[in-house]
Amino acid sequence: MLGNVSELDIRLIRVFLAVVESGGISAAQIALNTTQPTISAQLASLETRVGFRLCERGRAGFSLTPKGSQFLDAARRLLAAAEGFRLEVQQINRTHSGTLNVGLLGQIDPLANKKIALAISRMRGRQEGLYFQFAELSSALLEEKLVNGHLDLAIGYFWRRLDNLDYFPLFRETQLAYCGSSHPLYREAGALDKEVVAEHDWVWSSHPLPELPAPTSIDRLTALTDSMDGNALLILSGQHLGFLPEHYAARHVELGQLRALNPEQLRFEVRFHAAIRRSARQSDLMNAFLTELMAVFKEG
Repeated sequence: MLGNVSELDIRLIRVFLAVVESGGISAAQIALNTTQPTISAQLASLETRVGFRLCERGRAGFSLTPKGSQFLDAARRLLAAAEGFRLEVQQINRTHSGTLNVGLLGQIDPLANKKIALAISRMRGRQEGLYFQFAELSSALLEEKLVNGHLDLAIGYFWRRLDNLDYFPLFRETQLAYCGSSHPLYREAGALDKEVVAEHDWVWSSHPLPELPAPTSIDRLTALTDSMDGNALLILSGQHLGFLPEHYAARHVELGQLRALNPEQLRFEVRFHAAIRRSARQSDLMNAFLTELMAVFKEG
């Protein structure tokens, strides 16, 4: 009886299956590209290995023995399992499977979002076993959750540079200073001097903005927030001036609810990055997505 199934056994089993499917040894010669005596010898060798007769062959024709019929079913299951194993290994080699936890800063430019979506589409097109989970968070929370391992990658504006994170530039965002339609400066907005706007109350970011000094004295920064929507509401109220991303404010400008104070002078740009834990760079899955993400932004 068979102990361990060897490569030789597999080859002999394939010969046996070819004979059965062809309907006999003579008919199997073409399929196996060999001679009748060779096939007969291989069948005899297989019968010696298993310890019982598999088929009757001779002048009376070819037929399976009862044990041969049972062996046929077992042989088919064995080769099907081997083929399934081969395909599974191929799939492992071809794709990355798993889940990527991605954090995003809220209110990202729709054009940038479209590029992020393209990177996701390309990844999923090649790796069907890949899944994404998304969370929308502030920049500070994005970094915190990266450090503690709750996120694999984050996309946002990061004013700090933590030692255990790596940052990869993706795109720039333009922010302009605005006033609401009920603000006293609304009618003159467009080319207002910095000295004029400095005399009014401002809503300001609660995190540092290395790209831009405060447009007024500290006592005129009467509201602090990290919320884009909160920032917009305070400006729309007519009680504060403040900066908003140009893409975010565009609809309000179109409706006559906001005006830029001085698009030439009261503006700044921030650089958005993809951030990951330094240790995560050992992950093939992470590297593949980061490479795809950077590629779509480089394409322009």
